[in-house]
Amino acid sequence: MNTNAKKLIFAAVIFLLAVAACQSIFGDGMNINIDGDEIDGPLGAVLGVFFGGAGLLLAGLIMTCVAVFLCLLFAGLGIMAVVGVALAAVIVVACVSPLLLPLLVPVGLYWLFVSRPRKQRRLATMQQAI
Repeated sequence: MNTNAKKLIFAAVIFLLAVAACQSIFGDGMNINIDGDEIDGPLGAVLGVFFGGAGLLLAGLIMTCVAVFLCLLFAGLGIMAVVGVALAAVIVVACVSPLLLPLLVPVGLYWLFVSRPRKQRRLATMQQAI
């Protein structure tokens, strides 16, 4: 950062501090109404800043609690959705499996005929290894 920018930032900070000092000394007629009582002057400004800051802190706390609640809620809903999809898949397979029986008979016979020579080849290689 060059020196001109450093001087400009320093001048801007001094200017803002001067504006804040003038505002706090002369004020702009800020007043606070609490239960019908008008509070003005420096005390009214301090109370206004205090209540405004307290409101921001309370809003931040509430937003954090809502965020945690929504994370837990959507995580639970996600688990429920996965369980629901798995249950639907099981139900669909249970409904479709009797209809697939005519297809499974030829597939089972093919698997049986292919696996018998494979077992015999495996036994033959095991006997040669010994």
